[in-house]
Amino acid sequence: MILTNDDGYNADGIKALQTALNQQGIIVAPEQPLSGCGHQVTTHRGLKLQQHSKQVYSVDGTPVDCVRLAITELFPDTEWVISGINAGGNMGADIYISGTVAAVREAALLGKKGIAISQWRKKPLAIDWEVAAHWASQVLDVLFSLSLPSDCYWNVNLPHLESNAKEPEMIFCEKGIEPLPVEYYFDGKRYYYQGEYSKRQRKKETDVDVCFSGNIAISQLQL
Repeated sequence: MILTNDDGYNADGIKALQTALNQQGIIVAPEQPLSGCGHQVTTHRGLKLQQHSKQVYSVDGTPVDCVRLAITELFPDTEWVISGINAGGNMGADIYISGTVAAVREAALLGKKGIAISQWRKKPLAIDWEVAAHWASQVLDVLFSLSLPSDCYWNVNLPHLESNAKEPEMIFCEKGIEPLPVEYYFDGKRYYYQGEYSKRQRKKETDVDVCFSGNIAISQLQL
């Protein structure tokens, strides 16, 4: 099992993912944070692979580069690629931007099974990675038991709840197609993005609505 992300091999989220998997799996993840890199690949230069421990490798490339190297050169017998736990949501239109989701999309393209897991952050609250690992473990137990078509992969979004909130339900749902907020502030020289993620459009019963409503959104996406 290969673990990767777009937040870097040392990120809290990938450590939480290891916890969710009882320290199973091999990390092959970017050397540096590359959030929002989408399905970018590196073909114009060589890629540097570093081994940090028996279970941890880093690559000076993108999440997709990591998956390609892991599957074709390092661990070709791998059945699953698990990406995350991303520090921030990846639902609806986010999947086209997300390096987290791109990693498992690439896995599916190369004939492997994939699950992307993201933790929505409801600002200004901080993410509780222990809670995220607990929920991710429950979700993974369910998804590992289900059949998955060869041209599909899973996308999971964990809600961000107050400490006294009830346990979230796992809800299988469709991916939303509504765009992200596109707003900019101009300071006279440059335009700065200032769209508010939590104010995005949310069609009822799609992943954005499910996650924002306090439940775990699970979507099966197709190539």
